[in-house]
Amino acid sequence: MTAEFDRNPQAGGPPPAASPEDPARPQPAGTAPAGTESFTHLDAAGRAHMVDTSAKPVTVREAVARGRVRMAPSTLARLRAGDVPKGDVWAAARLAGIMAAKETGRLIPLCHPLPLDSVAVDFRLGEEAVEIQATVRTAARTGVEMEALTAVTVAALTLIDMCKALDRGLVIEAVRLVEKRGGRSGTYRRPGEPDWEALGEPVTGGR
Repeated sequence: MTAEFDRNPQAGGPPPAASPEDPARPQPAGTAPAGTESFTHLDAAGRAHMVDTSAKPVTVREAVARGRVRMAPSTLARLRAGDVPKGDVWAAARLAGIMAAKETGRLIPLCHPLPLDSVAVDFRLGEEAVEIQATVRTAARTGVEMEALTAVTVAALTLIDMCKALDRGLVIEAVRLVEKRGGRSGTYRRPGEPDWEALGEPVTGGR
């Protein structure tokens, strides 16, 4: 079978290639239109690669992430009373979040393994959900946003594991970056994010 191509009626040949400035011209994978940011985890050929941070200075980096586990009022009441058959929910979820933050470089393919200096995982009891916050700090060449998000997610999964016998309708939601500090891009704060203290009553100690 012979393929047929449209010809330029004036020149008798194939249509001229679009100019580099033509927005309709296909762009190589991994490139971005002029004036926009490119994906740093893609090389010029569109292949995934680990970003080389060796030339960047070591600075203090901090990230705060939040999420929640929505549950039935009766399940929240059991958590408030410390009446959960599997044991200390808060200790298990807190340790799981801390451990997960330290393993982020193993879990997320293109994340750099970082020496974390501090990981804090906290909880608050809201009206319909357990609110989770993770704060991660390091002195390194790249940020710890993914470590904070991973800590929140695994802490939430652990809450579900500890409470699933009481409530099959548990839902993880609204996992997000709230704040980051340090690095070339400076400080970021999610607009409209409430203060942590406003999200519910604190969970302290072994509660």
